Amino acid sequence: MATPVLLLLHDPSRSTGFTAADPALPVASALDLGITRGDGIFETITVIDGIPQALDAHLTRLERSAALLELPAPHLAAWREAVFAAIDAHDDAPESFIKLLYSRGIEGTDEPTGWVYMQPSGDFSAERTEGIAVVLLDRGYHSTIAETSPWLLQGAKTLSYAINRAAAREAHRRGADDVIFVSTDGYLLEGPTATVVLKLDDRFVTPDTHLGILPGTTQESIFEIAVVNGYRTAYEKLTPADLLRADAAWLVSSVRNAAPIRSVDGVPRSIDAELTESINSGLASRTS
Repeated sequence: MATPVLLLLHDPSRSTGFTAADPALPVASALDLGITRGDGIFETITVIDGIPQALDAHLTRLERSAALLELPAPHLAAWREAVFAAIDAHDDAPESFIKLLYSRGIEGTDEPTGWVYMQPSGDFSAERTEGIAVVLLDRGYHSTIAETSPWLLQGAKTLSYAINRAAAREAHRRGADDVIFVSTDGYLLEGPTATVVLKLDDRFVTPDTHLGILPGTTQESIFEIAVVNGYRTAYEKLTPADLLRADAAWLVSSVRNAAPIRSVDGVPRSIDAELTESINSGLASRTS
C-alpha cells in the first residue's frame, strides 16, 4: 500500500514553497476556521500513472470558489508546484488522488492556510461497470438560488459538506448508492459529490451551471470526448422526466469517473456498458 503524502503550503495566497509533514500526525490548528467553521474550499484531482487529470480546470475552479467565499486569491503557481511535488514523493499507484484544501486560517490572523494531500484511490470498478442506484432528493432551493441568494455560496466547492454527507446517508437508508438533488421547482441539479450527465439521442447534456451547481471538471472532459466522437453537447435545464427518458445517464466525478445510473427511486433503467467503458477509457487516457 502506497504511503500518503502531505505538504503544507508556506503561503498559499502569495508565494511558492511548502513543507512535507507526516500525515499520521496532527498538523492543523484546532483554531483553524476550516476546521471550526468549515470556512474554506477544496479540490480533488485524480492522478493516473503520475499525471494529474484536468489540473488546470481544477485550479481554475479553486480560484473561482475562493472568489465566491471572498478568500484571498490562491497563488496558483504555489498549488501547482505542490501538486507535482506530492506526485514525485508518492509511491507509484495505478490510480491516486490529490486533495487541495484551502481555508481562511486561524481567526483574526488574516493568514489563510493550505495543504495538499495524496493517497491511492479506492476501487471503483463495480460502480463503473455495474452502475449505481440513485434517489432524487429535494434540495430545498429554487433553481434561481444563485441569483437571488449568492450568500448561500451555491456553486462553490466548500469544506461545509455536512449536508452532502447527510444526503448520502439518506440514500443508503433508502437502499440506494447516491443522490441527485432536485430544485423545489423541479429541475435536476447535481449529486452530493458528482455531476449529472445524460445522453439524449445524439447529445450529451448536463444541468445548466446557472442553477447554482458546481461546474464539473470531469463533465467538461466527457464533453470534450463526446465532441471528438461526433456528439453534440449542451448545458440545459433538465427534469426528472429527462432522466427517465435518457438513452444513458451517469453521475461523474474526479475519482469515481463515470458511474452509469442503473435505477432511479427504485425504478430500473438500462445502462450503456460499451459507451460507459469508452468514456472511462477516454478519461483515463488524458495527458493533462
